[in-house]
Amino acid sequence: MGLSDRIDLNGLVIFAALAEAGGFTAAADRLGIAKAKVSTEISRLEAQLGISLVSRTTRRVALTEAGHTLYAECVPRLRGIEEALTQLGSPAAELSGTLRIGCTVDHAVQALGRVVAEFAAQHPRLHIDLRTSDQVVDLVEEGLDVSFRMGWLRDSSLRAVKLADFAQYIVAAPDYLARAGLPQRPEELARHEWVALTLLPTPLTWTFTNADGESCSVRTRSHLRADSAAALRALLEGGAGISALDQFSAKPAIDSGRLVRVLPDWSPSGGGLYAVYAPGRHQPARVRKFVDFYRNRLQQRLEQCFGNCPASAAA
Repeated sequence: MGLSDRIDLNGLVIFAALAEAGGFTAAADRLGIAKAKVSTEISRLEAQLGISLVSRTTRRVALTEAGHTLYAECVPRLRGIEEALTQLGSPAAELSGTLRIGCTVDHAVQALGRVVAEFAAQHPRLHIDLRTSDQVVDLVEEGLDVSFRMGWLRDSSLRAVKLADFAQYIVAAPDYLARAGLPQRPEELARHEWVALTLLPTPLTWTFTNADGESCSVRTRSHLRADSAAALRALLEGGAGISALDQFSAKPAIDSGRLVRVLPDWSPSGGGLYAVYAPGRHQPARVRKFVDFYRNRLQQRLEQCFGNCPASAAA
């Protein structure tokens, strides 16, 4: 009898819940079983495999390296079994289970929240957990099915699909420009007070191009920094300086007059909006359908708000 024949799938289900909940009590609450049952099943699974899957502390349970590997390899398959069993007893178009989505606070407020609400209304048997953070989180550790990120991806181990390209605008408040002057060329930004977004790989170095193909690089100076687009926009609206904002964040402030777009003939490097998945080979139907749904809504928003602007939906 092989090892796989001796492993109880219930033990893997409990392990997945523990990995995602981060604690025995939270996992027990999620599954509706006793905490002692969770502890017993995890110990049995570790004994069967001959490895330690979790590190137990007084405050939190953390996965060991072997635990991360088991989660990444086995949980997608468990989700696939769950989905198959669910679809056997449900209409083909009806989604169920839990969909865990991550994004930044600003992105949830500006765009994703409305789309999640619409998708939830269409699939009443589906539970959706929308988690927001302005920091890059570990999808496996947080138990996320998909995370939406704007900018440039640094972690090559993640699987990502670009949903759209976006442009960046150089913007500042009217009172700042009245005080510091309106730059006419990108090189002049070096003497302005730049507000840096620390999420960017090089927040002080920028390359600009224009329609004639001319290019120039600028090194800015800064004593103010922000770690989210929302915080950056607030500083700029307060007259703190000048900076680059993605077009989604910038447009409402520009339309209302709180910010002014400068150097419109020069374009700094743009970025992308990505759907990012944890390592694994299978994505449940609820994840695939939501990403497709969001891609369609995003395309509609781009057309409505920006028309023929450089931002565009990606294949």
